Amino acid sequence: MLKHFLPNQHVKSIFEITPHSLQEKGVKGIITDLDNTLVEWDRPNATPKLISWFEEMKQSNIKVTIVSNNNENRVKAFSHPLDIPFIYQARKPMGRAFRRALSEMGLRKEETVVIGDQLLTDVLGGNRNGFHTILVVPVAQTDGFITKFNRLVERRILNWFRKKGMIQWED
Repeated sequence: MLKHFLPNQHVKSIFEITPHSLQEKGVKGIITDLDNTLVEWDRPNATPKLISWFEEMKQSNIKVTIVSNNNENRVKAFSHPLDIPFIYQARKPMGRAFRRALSEMGLRKEETVVIGDQLLTDVLGGNRNGFHTILVVPVAQTDGFITKFNRLVERRILNWFRKKGMIQWED
């Protein structure tokens, strides 16, 4: 059961994920979390560097869909100016939003990665639904109330993985 929380890959930042590295793996699509994955949870808009990252993905024919547990206003306000498809109130780690994103992109699981900053939502949901998962270090050091609780649980899981020699990175 705990292996469902183990990401396939770990990066310090979304910017370490390049079109070339994805294409080498046959990836044509990204399902990504929003808050603390792409930008701080309290930042309303994309940074210029993030806008360039999205543009680079688009130019490389890699589709991106934002899948967030946050509300419609938050996710739409962020995604709409960038013309990026999104799913709000996703109820991750449940699989419905992941399957919907996949369907809307017209891709298969094997062609898609799930990127996020939380084990209990993004990684668990991606792994349970058969995706390659990439855990990123959270952009912000602060979190909302529910996420603070999740982080406590995540630290225990990560420590267990470290003790078992299943991960080698440090947060």
